[in-house]
Amino acid sequence: MTITADGSPALPRQAASADPDYPSFHLAPPQGRLNDPNGLVVRDGVYHAFFQYGPSFPRERLVYWGHASSADLINWRQHAPAIAPDSWYDRSGAYSGGAVVHDGEVWLYYTGNVKTEAGVRESYQCLVSTADLETFSKDPDNPLIAGPPPGYTAHFRDPQVVAEADGWRMCIGAQRDDLSGCVLVYRSDDLRTWTLDGELGLPDSGGRFERFGYMWECPNLLRIPDEVTGEYWDVLIFCPQGVGPIGDQFQNIFPCGYLIGRWDGHALRQTGEFIELDRGFEFYAPQAFASEDGQAKEPVLLGWLGNASEDDQPSLTDHGWVHLLSVPRRLSVRNGRLIQRIAPAGLDPRGARSAQKLAIEGAVVCDESVGLAELRDQRSFVLDAEIDQAAASSWELRLQSGASKVVFSFERGRLTVDRRATRYPHGQLRTIDLPDDEVLRVQLVHDRSATELFIGDGHTVFSLRSYLEPGEFTVALAARGSIAVHRAEAVVVNEAIATTDGPRAAR
Repeated sequence: MTITADGSPALPRQAASADPDYPSFHLAPPQGRLNDPNGLVVRDGVYHAFFQYGPSFPRERLVYWGHASSADLINWRQHAPAIAPDSWYDRSGAYSGGAVVHDGEVWLYYTGNVKTEAGVRESYQCLVSTADLETFSKDPDNPLIAGPPPGYTAHFRDPQVVAEADGWRMCIGAQRDDLSGCVLVYRSDDLRTWTLDGELGLPDSGGRFERFGYMWECPNLLRIPDEVTGEYWDVLIFCPQGVGPIGDQFQNIFPCGYLIGRWDGHALRQTGEFIELDRGFEFYAPQAFASEDGQAKEPVLLGWLGNASEDDQPSLTDHGWVHLLSVPRRLSVRNGRLIQRIAPAGLDPRGARSAQKLAIEGAVVCDESVGLAELRDQRSFVLDAEIDQAAASSWELRLQSGASKVVFSFERGRLTVDRRATRYPHGQLRTIDLPDDEVLRVQLVHDRSATELFIGDGHTVFSLRSYLEPGEFTVALAARGSIAVHRAEAVVVNEAIATTDGPRAAR
């Protein structure tokens, strides 16, 4: 790794791009380790994604804020790191946070992490501002919030800041002294002086969330429209650490999900059940993009396709990089549930000019396997199909390359995902509940070593790392009984990877 004169890591020229597992349109690090998306913001029509970034990982575990930008959410340009852990209040890492646009500038709020020589953790809420998204300045008044309030531990992080009618609101993930998780709400008139308002209340939940995990990470409180009624709901997305498996739910190391209700300024009311945002093997720490106008009508969300302590992957061993972010997802609400749809227009087979209708449309399959698509030398694509499963007892969607494969097995109301025949070493088999629709829409997003399955027009999403063998890919369908494919279209994504260097961030 090259080090610049001020001691920060210089941007490598796509050190990972020679890896056949490196994604074509998912955002991944140029080298080292990536985890949580941070400071997501849209400025002048360009999407800027910051992310937790360890450029020297695994040799060194110090965390920076990486930075990439895109005009279409498909082609990402890497920039130099935006925030370096080079101050007394963040010397052990510049941890997660969010962004707002204010007075023509982008303000980035983050948690400065400090671990003292005595092993004591300290956490500080800090500010970096930028007028051009090329140079970044730490605020001279940092830290703006110097540690947690009484009654809470130093597990106090991940600020999300949004505008409200009477000022600004900050939500921070926190842990009480009794080792239970919650969200703390702060308020400000000027984005600098913050006053604790109290815990984010859930008064209509019957106490179900009083001891729901030992720490709540990455809170996002969003207003999201109901696509049927047009009214807005308030959705709290968070990651409660320490919640164990319940039935077929919460199977990952830490879960991630949401509550839908009505925000009254201090509490989220009329809440229902906590619902997992993604049922797959890898998904965590999601965040929605902010914009010049505040929150978008339909927020666009990115998540980390990874889990804590699962870094031993083929990409790190052989090519020096690990983890990536999800495909961007546009959010709405329907029937009390978040609906997630693929956000980039260029990945939509129904609208993309490069969409290819597949010959199987209208065919009936019975007790045999029929190829939906053979993709020679193409390893990044989106398949969109409508499957009539009324007469089938079960059916499979199979993604295969050589001897390696991922199998999605559908029964009425159930999905089993089997990736035992891949090169990925974590989490091999999982079964979840599905909507019991006679005609089921499925969208298969595959990008070299990452796969995301959108089911029931975005009702359910299942994400996974899918390290298949490089080479020719086949997508096949098989059924027990009769099954009709009403529509099947695919778009093949350009395999080129950008190598443009961005300007070095000033500090």
